[in-house]
Amino acid sequence: MRQSQHERSRRWKKSEQSGDSKDRWMITYADLITLLLIFFIIMYGMSRLDVEKYELVTQSLQHTFSSGNSIIAGGNGILDGSQSPDIHEDPGSGSAEADQSNQNGEEPLSERELAFRKQEEELQDLMKRIEAYVKDNHLQDQIHVADLPKGISITLSDRFLFDTGKAELKQGSAKTMAKLASLFKQLDTVISIEGHTDNQPIVRASKFKDNWELSGERALSVLRFFLDKEKLDPQHFQYAGYADTRPTGDNTTAEGRQKNRRVEITVLRQLQQ
Repeated sequence: MRQSQHERSRRWKKSEQSGDSKDRWMITYADLITLLLIFFIIMYGMSRLDVEKYELVTQSLQHTFSSGNSIIAGGNGILDGSQSPDIHEDPGSGSAEADQSNQNGEEPLSERELAFRKQEEELQDLMKRIEAYVKDNHLQDQIHVADLPKGISITLSDRFLFDTGKAELKQGSAKTMAKLASLFKQLDTVISIEGHTDNQPIVRASKFKDNWELSGERALSVLRFFLDKEKLDPQHFQYAGYADTRPTGDNTTAEGRQKNRRVEITVLRQLQQ
């Protein structure tokens, strides 16, 4: 009798243990399902992009990298010494912006930050003046002004500046070019001049070998006007010709090719040293 009871007890314990071992896989399976659920919730949350915030971050990064002290140019990069908050100034020489920041309990702006703010105000004022000039002189179909992350872009049609296949400025464009020069004199930044063409090959009668020469000579003509006739500082300018490599219109249509033949003058968001 005792032996039978002992055997039954051993069998019950053995069956109980075997039952536990059979059910243990459910714990691992439940953990796996829970982790997968958490993973997909995280992936779903990351996939919901806030477009407005993304554009703000993108513009901020572009502004920072385009205006920083370039390592290639011999500087120290974005984190150069001029951005250090440890700037020793005469206590009586603080700007109105710094005083206002102190009153609000905020840290005062550095000299570089104040310079960027000043430049941005100048660029916005420049854009308003050019837009008003274009409107007053009914040049909307010849000159287009845009505020881009890299700076204020002024696009001039080749019909306004040049005769077909030539790189000499038309006499009728001198007034507008002189107006732009008068506005550029007030700025302390770099101005980029770029020549562009359509994809049509140069005719044999032309003195230019190809569209690369034509686009470069047209950009150079605009630069020469600012330097030779308007006596602007050459250190504030750069120029290049891109031929048909950067089209803005469809080269398969006459309207698109006309849009591609242009000179772009961009006042860069970039502080001079």
